[in-house]
Amino acid sequence: MEQRKKILSMIGMAYKAGKIISGEDPVRKAIRQKRVKLLIIAEDASDNTKKRFINSAAYYHVPYYIYLTKEELSDSLGQKIRSVVSIIDEGFANHLISLLENSS
Repeated sequence: MEQRKKILSMIGMAYKAGKIISGEDPVRKAIRQKRVKLLIIAEDASDNTKKRFINSAAYYHVPYYIYLTKEELSDSLGQKIRSVVSIIDEGFANHLISLLENSS
């Protein structure tokens, strides 16, 4: 559980730094523009949403994780319900990847 809090905190910091794009359409556009360094898909996102973003991430070679709930993601951003969040900064992305790999 402690690792989950660290990840949520890091997502919140990245958001405040302006290094996050959230919401399905803006994230899809950012993936196509090759701006996304890491994609986080909510565990409770619909199967269709998961499939669509996993396929996009695979096609554009973007690392992705299915982690956290929509509510947790949204709370960390201070936004309404979000199913997907993308990190567009290499530093934040690398740090989050190391946290996510240690949480498994």
